[in-house]
Amino acid sequence: MDSSLVVCFGEMLIDFVPTISGLSLAEAPAFKKAPGGAPANVAVGIARLGGSSAFIGKVGEDEFGYMLADILKENNVNNEGMRFDPGARTALAFVTLRSDGEREFMFYRNPSADMLLQENELDFDLITKATIFHYGSISLITEPCKSAHIAAAKVAKDAGVVLSYDPNLRLPLWPSAESARKGILSIWDTADIIKVSEEEISFLTQGEDPYDDAVVRKLFHPNLKLLLVTEGADGCRYYTQVSSIYIIATLDVRWQWGWERPYFTGLEKGVHDPERDPISREFSGKVKGLKVEAVDTTGAGDAFVAGTLSQLASDLSLIQDEDRLRNALKFSNVCGALTVTERGAIPALPTREAVVYALLKTVA
Repeated sequence: MDSSLVVCFGEMLIDFVPTISGLSLAEAPAFKKAPGGAPANVAVGIARLGGSSAFIGKVGEDEFGYMLADILKENNVNNEGMRFDPGARTALAFVTLRSDGEREFMFYRNPSADMLLQENELDFDLITKATIFHYGSISLITEPCKSAHIAAAKVAKDAGVVLSYDPNLRLPLWPSAESARKGILSIWDTADIIKVSEEEISFLTQGEDPYDDAVVRKLFHPNLKLLLVTEGADGCRYYTQVSSIYIIATLDVRWQWGWERPYFTGLEKGVHDPERDPISREFSGKVKGLKVEAVDTTGAGDAFVAGTLSQLASDLSLIQDEDRLRNALKFSNVCGALTVTERGAIPALPTREAVVYALLKTVA
């Protein structure tokens, strides 16, 4: 197991972003080509922050597909898990930018290569080396990718890898709102970490108030360790639920969260007994965001996830210390904020140096 590797699974595509905001797709005079796809954005975001990441997914055996593979490599993302489909094109998305930087999408996937990834094409060795396995819900919409997704997550879970889930709701891609709700919730109970937006909470709870803690707590399941709710420019909220923590003292000390099958990274020295010495923490709160002028919000949530997972992959015990978790989420909020100041997702993802500089400016 790589002590800090995050493997991201799902779609990678080309976003076509208008050069002028506030116009419809038909009115836009030109578009800027930008690599995107939420799981790929997260992988690049982690690498750009100095972390270790890999991407697993399928693109077309075409110029765009090879371009995307090269972009991952150029950004120090392991792309060994990428596959190329000779019979389907790389997915495209045309993005309408409102004057406030918010987006609407029009997708070209009929079907696209990412939808055709099969279970027998998965790199299971790469998956089991991860500390965190991250995914969204778009890969659940159609077969065979749905079965590949479920198989990959099961192998990761069985290997003791932390599962991270960002539903990344894109309603136009689902047959109906009800199928989207059902599909997103179908794998809800397996994730250890979930990140959702306030809009996604309203959608999943069928219109309940996303700012009501009682509503958010309804989304908890027994195995969930951390739920993050992003609120755009306003920052994020965090909710933890940990009944017991097992500390497994090994050559490389790890924190365990009471999973059925603990993993070992070195010689076993001893196991914490939660009954004799219980360590139980449950807390929640809000961390303010960094105010910036939004140009394009594409990739902001992915940058937030990258900021969070890059820190958790190095130290899972962050979830047990509220002060350290809050500091980590301040970093993540700045990652998201800096990303909206440029067009496109991957081109706008910040470096660690840029985030640290922005944090220092907020303190000064």
